[in-house]
Amino acid sequence: MSTPPIPETAILRAEHLGRTLHDKILIEDANFQLKKGEVLAIAGPSGSGKTSLLRLLNRLDEPSSGTVFVEGTDYRNLEPRELRRKLGVVTQRPYLFPGTVSENLQFGPVQRGQTLPPSTIEELLKQVGLRDYAERNVANLSGGEAQRVSVARTLANSPLILLLDEPTSALDETAKLEVESSIQRVVRDHGLTCVMVTHDLAQASRLAERALLLKSGRIVRDGLVSEVLHA
Repeated sequence: MSTPPIPETAILRAEHLGRTLHDKILIEDANFQLKKGEVLAIAGPSGSGKTSLLRLLNRLDEPSSGTVFVEGTDYRNLEPRELRRKLGVVTQRPYLFPGTVSENLQFGPVQRGQTLPPSTIEELLKQVGLRDYAERNVANLSGGEAQRVSVARTLANSPLILLLDEPTSALDETAKLEVESSIQRVVRDHGLTCVMVTHDLAQASRLAERALLLKSGRIVRDGLVSEVLHA
């Protein structure tokens, strides 16, 4: 008799995750898991809880119920700073620190007592299509360039998982496609697991294999993008 295959360990697993605020249910009993290298889109109508769910994954907001396991460890047993390094977030609008692009990329590593050599900075910028941008002042960047610096800054922390909160919603079509291309490249090159909130179903189809569909804070569908978003 053949031996049954050993199930692949999830890199991220949400169990009965929920958040209620002032008697309003934001997320209710969310259960899902991700394998290493998987790209998951979280979709749903406005107000369905997409960003609320994403923020629970690295404890930017605290769950009212349930928990998340990161590589099998309950994330309540991880220091918040370490958790947010492992699950790096790129927000809707890039919040860069005043100064140069290089200084922005150095910020996270410096907090851990590390300094990235110029060659590493240049490699990170090359991956997001910004070769030779290290010494540019962030005040002079376009919206798309700033968002790509934000992606590179998150990568500088060597995350396990990339959390993207509608990373192109504030950009014009050309900049949006440039940021998308950068995300695809870094996810592929780093073998990153990725969770992306998007209201753009075409973008979800381009970037993700799997999708969760939220409605009123509940996951109503979980499966392949083609099945979930085009049903």
